[in-house]
Amino acid sequence: MDTTSAARPSGSGRPADAQLERNKRNVLAFYEAAINGKDFAAASRLIGDRYVQHNPSIADGAEGLERRIEFMKKEFPELRAEIKNIFAEGDFVIGHVHGVRVPGERGTAIVDIFRLDGNGMLIEHWDVMQDIPEQAANENGMF
Repeated sequence: MDTTSAARPSGSGRPADAQLERNKRNVLAFYEAAINGKDFAAASRLIGDRYVQHNPSIADGAEGLERRIEFMKKEFPELRAEIKNIFAEGDFVIGHVHGVRVPGERGTAIVDIFRLDGNGMLIEHWDVMQDIPEQAANENGMF
């Protein structure tokens, strides 16, 4: 596995680099639309015909995404996601994200993994989440 592609500068001129940068831009746009904007119409333009969801709380497909966005609008209207790091390799994009449901809370550390198709559409998603504790055994922070 090429572990340098995430750190490779975007102007190296290789077609693979352009695809990786496009994929990262599409994932960033998806976060902005789906999470921060809670705009299903905008988010749905970034997913493929088949969107496979591995989060056990969310159904597959556009319908599952729409239900999740509606849930967030109702239950957590101030929810925001700040992408701290983003990496791309092959057809995968990984985001290291700070999610805050209500301003002033510590929030949640999230790792989202997306698989994109050859056209840069999001077609698969995995995630893991960990609440940020009040006290930690070290001073390193989670980001």
